[in-house]
Amino acid sequence: MTEGPILSRLLVFALPLIFTNLLQVLYNAADMVVVGLSSEPDAVGAIGTTGAFVALILNLFIGLSIGANVVVARHVGARDHKRASRAVHTASLLGLILGIVGGIVGVAIARPVMTLMGNEGQVLELSVRYTQIYFAAMPVHALSNYAIALHRAKGDTRTPLVVLTATGLLNVVLNLFFVLVLGLSVEGVALATGIAALVSAVVLYVNLARDTGPCRFCVRKLCLDLAETKEILRIGVPSGVQSALFALSNMTIQSSIIRVNNALCDPNAPYQPVVKGNAAAGNLENFAYTVINSVSHATISFVSQNLGADRPDRIRKVMYRAYLFNFLLGAVLGLALVLCNRPLLALYGVSPSAADALGQLAYEAAMVRIVLVISLYGLLALYEIGAGVMRGLGHSVSSTLICLVGACLLRVVWVFAVFPHFGTLEAIFLVYPISWVATALPLYLVSRSIIARLLKRKAVEAR
Repeated sequence: MTEGPILSRLLVFALPLIFTNLLQVLYNAADMVVVGLSSEPDAVGAIGTTGAFVALILNLFIGLSIGANVVVARHVGARDHKRASRAVHTASLLGLILGIVGGIVGVAIARPVMTLMGNEGQVLELSVRYTQIYFAAMPVHALSNYAIALHRAKGDTRTPLVVLTATGLLNVVLNLFFVLVLGLSVEGVALATGIAALVSAVVLYVNLARDTGPCRFCVRKLCLDLAETKEILRIGVPSGVQSALFALSNMTIQSSIIRVNNALCDPNAPYQPVVKGNAAAGNLENFAYTVINSVSHATISFVSQNLGADRPDRIRKVMYRAYLFNFLLGAVLGLALVLCNRPLLALYGVSPSAADALGQLAYEAAMVRIVLVISLYGLLALYEIGAGVMRGLGHSVSSTLICLVGACLLRVVWVFAVFPHFGTLEAIFLVYPISWVATALPLYLVSRSIIARLLKRKAVEAR
């Protein structure tokens, strides 16, 4: 990461990362596609309403794993093997402890949160059942994410790809077994996801135990080194809090979508079409988001290692190349999903050729999200790279503050101040591209300023 051509190495590093994260998204996509085959007509919509709440808890661990990624990568780049080893074991134990705590909290608050979001009747019962089982497996979800982050920090994105390919297939097989053979619904797919996460965590940590470098894992070395814990939390907590608060703002948006559904449909309808259509489009959106977010994570590793190697000139080149590549990638993905919307939405049981009015309404709701949000993903790609560069530079607090004001706060204000005047899905989804632009610009300006200071310091030292 610290020498040679940048763009080609960034791509080589990012591609396995992209496929790895896509496989993780496949867990949830498989849940929704297979559960659509069950006897519960509201199952797809119910799982869709849980996404923001699950992300609220899960993103805290993902944010902290980013802290582990940055700290370990920095030590690896500086050739400090002792500190890299301490960081690996500190991050692993920290992930386990927080996973247990997060699981307990998630199970306890699932019902009141789902109720507060506006879920009612069968959708409420199904969503609570799914989230409680999901959160019961939170410790293994956390460990799996930390193991992936540790592999990335040492420059290995291929092993997680291979492991998650296998466990992704396992997840699909278990989904089909629980739903089609045992006749389960949302509880079956939640169990399948938990089992797949457990297998991936075990295999990835076994691989780390066989490593011969500074990232080798040994159970007996598990510790909470004070210095490494502070640094991981310093970088990871702002990232985790930022992601969690984004999820909270998305929960308010999800609540507004449920309000639109309830205003258009009879609560005793066979299923809730706006909720289902939005869930299907949102699940497709997760694939596009995962791709451009993976490039952002690759950028974090590149920036972190070059910071450890004291190469600010290379950091600047990494930033500009990442901006260009991710923007083009986001634009292409957005266009592809717009053009292929019919066959993709049909996987979730959403089609424009539906014979009933509810089916038509579900498709219209899905298309509103696709056109106003997914088609503009080039803008989100710029925001993601800006945040990734800032985190790689160790300025997670500044990144978090910018993102909270430019995106999170703006979305909440929009939902409460603008949406009530219109009460439509269009009024909800327009806030996404607006918030991306409002956040991407200051992130770029601040990161450019930080790199300029690093270059100036380097030039003074060279005299």
